[in-house]
Amino acid sequence: MPGKRRNLEIKAHDRDASATLAAALQLGAEDQGWLHQRDTYFHAVQGRLKLREAPPEPAELIAYARAELAGPKVSLYRIVSVADHVALIAALTDSLGVRVVVEKARRLLLWRNVRIHLDRVEGLGDFVELEAVAASPGGLEVERDRVEELRETLGIADEDLVAHGYADLLTRRRWTAVHRPDAPGRSGA
Repeated sequence: MPGKRRNLEIKAHDRDASATLAAALQLGAEDQGWLHQRDTYFHAVQGRLKLREAPPEPAELIAYARAELAGPKVSLYRIVSVADHVALIAALTDSLGVRVVVEKARRLLLWRNVRIHLDRVEGLGDFVELEAVAASPGGLEVERDRVEELRETLGIADEDLVAHGYADLLTRRRWTAVHRPDAPGRSGA
């Protein structure tokens, strides 16, 4: 499919964001600074669909699919630059409905074609995400090796790996808060 890209990625809880940053910089990662992102997720028939706002950059519509695995997983995605994101959000909200909105501050570092994201996600906390963009249409051996090297250097333990995306984590957290037996307005009978 033309325009479709892929990467290998992992996501983990970040127990010590300052230590993770220091380790990445010590390895030689280039600090690209902070991004403030707002991702509006829409209900989709297949895969996931989000509109990302990250001023001053133009908004982007991102369609993607990936497995829900705690370890390295392949993500297939397509990015479309959006000229009028306000109108697009309104049209997609009317036709598909908003699933959840994810707001985060992201510190972006680059190391050997791997994007290191140090994310502070509103309502969830701190995470580290590694995304190795596929350099060729073949296998992902080089990308897998780089992610594993970074994982070891940054001290990302198996128990910190997260299988789900931020949208899923927020959706589950909100559902649990509303449906727990001791929630306001519910009787615990």
